[in-house]
Amino acid sequence: MSGLYDQLPVFAQELACTYAGWQRVRQRFTPHFYQVLAERERSLSASREELLAIQWSRLKSLVERAREHCPYYHDLPAPSDARDPDEAIRRTLSSMPPLEKSVYRERFEDLIARDLPRSRLLVGRTSGTTGTALPLFFTPGAVAEEYAIVWRFRRMFGADINDPQLTFGGQAVVPFGQNRPPYWRVNHQGPQTLFSLYHMSARTLHDYIDAVHERPARYLQGYPSALHLVARALLDAGRPLPKRRLCAVFTSSESLLAFQRRTIEEAFEAPVRDRYGTSELAVSMTACVENNLHVDMEFCIVEVEPEEETNEWVRGPLLVTGLANDATPFLRYRIGDVGTRSKRPCPCGRAGDVFLAVDGRLEDYAITPDGRWIGRLDHIFKDQLDVAEAQILQETPAAIEVLVVPRPSWNDAAERGLLKEIRSRLGDEIRVDLRLTEEIPREPNGKFRAVKSKVGRNAA
Repeated sequence: MSGLYDQLPVFAQELACTYAGWQRVRQRFTPHFYQVLAERERSLSASREELLAIQWSRLKSLVERAREHCPYYHDLPAPSDARDPDEAIRRTLSSMPPLEKSVYRERFEDLIARDLPRSRLLVGRTSGTTGTALPLFFTPGAVAEEYAIVWRFRRMFGADINDPQLTFGGQAVVPFGQNRPPYWRVNHQGPQTLFSLYHMSARTLHDYIDAVHERPARYLQGYPSALHLVARALLDAGRPLPKRRLCAVFTSSESLLAFQRRTIEEAFEAPVRDRYGTSELAVSMTACVENNLHVDMEFCIVEVEPEEETNEWVRGPLLVTGLANDATPFLRYRIGDVGTRSKRPCPCGRAGDVFLAVDGRLEDYAITPDGRWIGRLDHIFKDQLDVAEAQILQETPAAIEVLVVPRPSWNDAAERGLLKEIRSRLGDEIRVDLRLTEEIPREPNGKFRAVKSKVGRNAA
């Protein structure tokens, strides 16, 4: 199909994009979607006790279904008989082992509910950014429910379903061999302008700047790395968007780094609101005005396996339990990311579990020569105003290579400052090789990885 698409004229490619958009609307915006959206908007003001009651009711039903209909879960203990929802959730989850990705990969057929005809299920895959992609199966209701959570989030900040938008995601909508604009296609169902991430370069970014100014939009969405590239180009050209044109910029699919947020907000004159979700539909966290990530507790349960802890927070690998998908229950699924959960209520006033950050999404950990695991390396670049973009590569514990896309202001002082920041986090024993480059390659799905390690814990 892609070969035929590539040969079509632009107007026909946009018809294809619009048809695909129409299909997605039919799949996502169902009566179930609107029913769940209304329920979830009401529960925004729910207390923590009310949210736990919702979680427990859904978890109990899911565990009972899994025990009866999924061969993998036939020997799962029955749900707890505790009367307090918080205690019942903790007892029920603690009675079952975590589900590892390797186990799911080997036994995914045994996790599919036998009472649901395969013809009724929607099929997807994980992105495969850090390893082999996994097959996924969903009920249509689960997909609609996740989008209800997404739209509750967007509507909180002024966007609505029929608003025009600009999208910087991984869709391959422009033929790779095309070497002149437009580097975007329009889904008129949206209306949505889909920008190609695979044509961004110093030569083409001025075309993206023109389009961002000219195309209608109430909000932007996309990968933080792509939005940051365009934002940096807008600022360098002295052409930030007018104030109040956009209600928000919604980011997802990659870790949002501090320096990216600052640049994006300055260039687009709108707040950045981040969301953490996964292809498995097993977890969702959405940002508030304080930029904390709130667990959408009606949709999932998130546990932290403690590795670091203070009186204020606890940090460690995440175990997630999705509550919406009856087709393949993910119970205590080790998602492969590290998060920092706050022990304090969020200042925004919203009840429920809140995370200060999801620290390990898509990035690997670097390893020092003395064996320490170092994460959250984006802070190295937080104040590096002379760096447009950077990536850390590691093949052995003895050394790292740092790819740097320099800004025009890059000089010897900037290099010394960057090396000082790296040494402050990784020490003096590790060899550091800086390499200047015009651009940093993306993954096949268009995503950007801040750290690519062959020795880190998430090494592919």
